Amino acid sequence: MTTASDPAYPAHWEADVVLRDGGTARIRPITTEDAERLVSFYELVSDESKYYRFFAPYPRLSAKDVHRFTHHDYVDRVGLAATVGGEFIATVRYDRINAQGRPASAPADEAEVAFLVQDAHQGRGVASTLLEHIAAVARERGIRRFAAEVLPANNKMIKVFTDAGYQQKRSFEDGSVHLTLDLEPTAESLAVQRAREHRAEARSVQRLLAPGSVAVVGTGRVPGGVGRTVLRNLLGAGFTGRTYAVNRALGPEQRELDGVPAFPSVAAIGEPVDLAIVAVPAERVPQAVADCGEHGVQSLVVLAADYAESGPDGRERQRALVRQARSYGMRLIGPNAFGIINTAAGVRLNASLAPEPPAAGRIGLFTQSGAIGIALLSGLYRRGAGLSTFISSGNRADLSGNDFLQYWYEDPATDVVLLYLESIGNPRKFTRLARRTAAAKPVVVVKGARHSGTTPPGHAVPVTRVPDATVSALLRQAGVILVGTVTELVDAGLLLAGQPLPAGPRVAILGNSESLGLLTYDACLTEGLRPLKPLDLTTGATPADFRAALAAALADDACDAVVVTAIPWVGENGAMESGDGQVLADALREAAAAAPAKPVAVVHVEIGGLAEALSAAARTVNRGAPQTPGTSPTPDHSPADPVLPGTGQAPANPVPPGTNSAPGGPPWTKSSGAFEERGSGGSAPTGGKPDNDLPARGEAARIPAYPAAERAVRALAEAVRYARWRREAADPGKVGEYDDIDEPGAAALIDRLLGPAPDPRGTTLAAPDAEELLGRYGIPVRPTLPAPDPDRAVEAARRLGYPVALKTTAPHLRHRPDLGGVRLDLADEHQLARAYAELTATLGKPEELGPVVQAMVPRGVDTVVRASIDSAVGAVLSFGLAGAASELLGDTAHRLIPATDRDAAELLRSIRTAPLLFGWRGSAPVDTAALEELLLRVSRLVDDHPEVVAVGLEPVIVAQHGLSVLGASVRLAPAPPRTDLGPRRLPSY
Repeated sequence: MTTASDPAYPAHWEADVVLRDGGTARIRPITTEDAERLVSFYELVSDESKYYRFFAPYPRLSAKDVHRFTHHDYVDRVGLAATVGGEFIATVRYDRINAQGRPASAPADEAEVAFLVQDAHQGRGVASTLLEHIAAVARERGIRRFAAEVLPANNKMIKVFTDAGYQQKRSFEDGSVHLTLDLEPTAESLAVQRAREHRAEARSVQRLLAPGSVAVVGTGRVPGGVGRTVLRNLLGAGFTGRTYAVNRALGPEQRELDGVPAFPSVAAIGEPVDLAIVAVPAERVPQAVADCGEHGVQSLVVLAADYAESGPDGRERQRALVRQARSYGMRLIGPNAFGIINTAAGVRLNASLAPEPPAAGRIGLFTQSGAIGIALLSGLYRRGAGLSTFISSGNRADLSGNDFLQYWYEDPATDVVLLYLESIGNPRKFTRLARRTAAAKPVVVVKGARHSGTTPPGHAVPVTRVPDATVSALLRQAGVILVGTVTELVDAGLLLAGQPLPAGPRVAILGNSESLGLLTYDACLTEGLRPLKPLDLTTGATPADFRAALAAALADDACDAVVVTAIPWVGENGAMESGDGQVLADALREAAAAAPAKPVAVVHVEIGGLAEALSAAARTVNRGAPQTPGTSPTPDHSPADPVLPGTGQAPANPVPPGTNSAPGGPPWTKSSGAFEERGSGGSAPTGGKPDNDLPARGEAARIPAYPAAERAVRALAEAVRYARWRREAADPGKVGEYDDIDEPGAAALIDRLLGPAPDPRGTTLAAPDAEELLGRYGIPVRPTLPAPDPDRAVEAARRLGYPVALKTTAPHLRHRPDLGGVRLDLADEHQLARAYAELTATLGKPEELGPVVQAMVPRGVDTVVRASIDSAVGAVLSFGLAGAASELLGDTAHRLIPATDRDAAELLRSIRTAPLLFGWRGSAPVDTAALEELLLRVSRLVDDHPEVVAVGLEPVIVAQHGLSVLGASVRLAPAPPRTDLGPRRLPSY
């Protein structure tokens, strides 16, 4: 008899999951305590579903059935249930069988599997999710195949099996379909799993951001307070759905608050509620969540603080909050959240504490800090940028940046993703999702708490041993644009949202200040761009001069982008005039409209009216017709028509399409001012992958303006690097394939070295074992012989052949030639004996130093190659120059394993000291091809054998021809679990 509290109960099989419709369920093993739940569940299943399960009418379960279905040994007989609100909505079980189909025990490796899903929950992907989890359980228990008998009319169940992606066999026997599934994960099954994960998580976000009704729980009876503020902001934004106020202290005579229907509880509303904003103190949140969950609320935003950020007690309250919300199938933003915003015309949701909602636009913004969120909203608003969606997640206890990447990937209303992150709960998954999203639209990240060494208060996430610099390098490898400050986040977002991607690094510079042009030129060189000679228009240049110069630069095939610099110009009387920013904006916009699609940025100093013109544009730019996130926009008026603020509707007398809104102005020019869209008209892209060469057409593509050259150039450089990554991502390269790799031999050697009972902490191999394992992958290590006394040193040198090197192996001297622990080019016994005497006289006794003798190798560049595995990040390949460059300056590059030939080439070239490999100051270039091959072989070793948890090759001397590995270390451990390959589950911290 097993209960959830018994030691035999497999608690690690419990999991919270997101279903196809975005709701959540809990999967757990069935225990003997579930008899009543099972009977109640079965009574709610239709007769048809019962027939499909038992192949005959089966109106009720007998006592014997209930006992059988609730008593399991969790080895040969296993049952799992999916629950919502503590009640069963589906079950699955397997029974181990032998070749004749009879009950069996190990070593039999086949099991019969059967499902039953409550009719009300069919179509939610419950069975597919249960199949993933029961398959993982079966593999853990040594079962390799599932057998299932399904009636031909049960198409839904047949589809669950056939769509799973496992290798399978299918036959028709005795009136039923016989299916056999091989449970070994395949590339197809993993792809199916991830596609389902994407759809489910994106749908859960869509339910949050586009609710049909919202209840503010905790709305104060008098003006003021958090709840009343959120209600006011909802009404002020013009939310298109139904709005309710909830306050448990309301009397029977108080039926409205701010003109909104008011109720003492969610239950009293009597209508469906999709989203609840919980604005009550932390001690009252559980009661509010229960009220919401019991009446079908789909999503929660919890604004209350005093959770994990307040200490251990608060952390436990936060865990209880997540468990409670998920038990009802709800997703959660918060706690300690600032709120959410969706500017889509069909939604207009401002369920936040932001008093002034942002203008509608093409930027999706996610932040883990309310204060930073306020600052970003303010900065974007001042500079005329619009948002599609905004989320301030607070303690991110449930929904996180990963979920919103899933949503934004295909959201046609979002062209650029901006994220402020203080922690990454699942770096491996985040990197995977960011790579996929970045291939379609820019993802810009600024990470806080990089150097604190601790997790920010309130963020209950797994600890990773990988340094932040390594995580940052891996994010860049995934195409993430990583910036250092929130100012740079806004700067990059403005350029990427409003301008096309540059085709290359060549930058034209023009303006009316030679000094500002030179500053821009220097900034371009600093950022690795290739600036052309600045064009000085002189201080007397007029807006017409700017227009002509910009048109010429954009038409020049020798440039890929243009930076315009502008200062107040000189009037006829010699006095400095700030000028009219609107006039200059019109001139630049007109030039850009008729030119090829190249990015333009403006650096301005005290140009009157320019900032105001940019800000005004955000309030008049077209947003298209109302639309729901995840659907294509369907404009009901011309894209050129202005839109009344906050309405999404065209004015009564719109500007006719194809005409200019200002005298002499080009198409797409609006009298409201600012740098806007150029080029021909067209509707917004309808997919999640906007054109790489053109700005998105759903929002006017403004020319971004910056108050400093360095900021404009830095944003442009990020765009250049991102565009290059996009081009190269289309051809990621190939993983190394070498005929001399002995993978089976290496596997057998690893099994022997680990032994039958390996130490879970791992073990470092002795030098001969490490050299043998590396040799299986074509990585020879130069032999090293011990020299405990002078005579043994001479004997070792004779065996290896002169010239030799004498080195110490003491930990404090290892790889430190600057401390005198290495003597090189010893040509004979006399030199060796003298070097031995000097070494021991200077640094210590032989037993303290551990001297060794090694044959000399051709001179070259000393490098270091490492690989390591982190459970959160995955396997990482690292490269740098040996010594101070990597150890003191941190000049090390990283790539995820498995590395491709492109990764290996980039790895060498991405360190700052890379010129030393390619012939610096007249030195001969070294054999980088051999070095790239070594990197690929190390990558293959770690990827093929997850038991190899660390490899260190130091030093690796790379000569003009070939290389030599002089030192190697290998660490083995039982293969760490691959959470990204297991069944889908929500994190539980």
